Amino acid sequence: MFKHEKVVWITRTAVLIALTVALQALTLQLGNTIITGSIVNLMLIIAVMTCGLFTGLSVAAVTPIIAALLGILPTWLYIPFIAIGNMVLVSAWHFFDNSKIANQYISYGIALIVGALAKFSVIHFGIVWFLMGIRTFNIAALMANPLSIPQLITAATGGVCAIILLPSLLKAIKQRKA
Repeated sequence: MFKHEKVVWITRTAVLIALTVALQALTLQLGNTIITGSIVNLMLIIAVMTCGLFTGLSVAAVTPIIAALLGILPTWLYIPFIAIGNMVLVSAWHFFDNSKIANQYISYGIALIVGALAKFSVIHFGIVWFLMGIRTFNIAALMANPLSIPQLITAATGGVCAIILLPSLLKAIKQRKA
């Protein structure tokens, strides 16, 4: 990477992190973590799809730290699991976008499903089973845990929003470069 390319990458990554943090803070005022989480997941996907894997991974690593600082997370112990879950989501989108399975929308659909399920699994098993310890499998406790099913919902919702927005966004970026 040339010096100019590094500066551009750092700038784009910083702008995406700043935008994601601003959206986290603004949507937090609504008092609905589903909205906040969906927008953060949308931004993770936009970061990886518009600026590449390392930008997506960078945003994925920073957002749980910001969530802890904003009081969204109940404890700092959750940060590594959420960061890894975010990175898995970003990696799924990157992988399936580059795989060119059939067409763009099928790749996006597979990335949405695999990414959301993988993120949910990492966070659920990491926090619910590893940090809290496996006591008994209780479906009511699973549903009530804000770091279980809501993570699946927000990852899927962010993915659906990304599928809607990405074609226009990528077209605009392509035209800008031309």
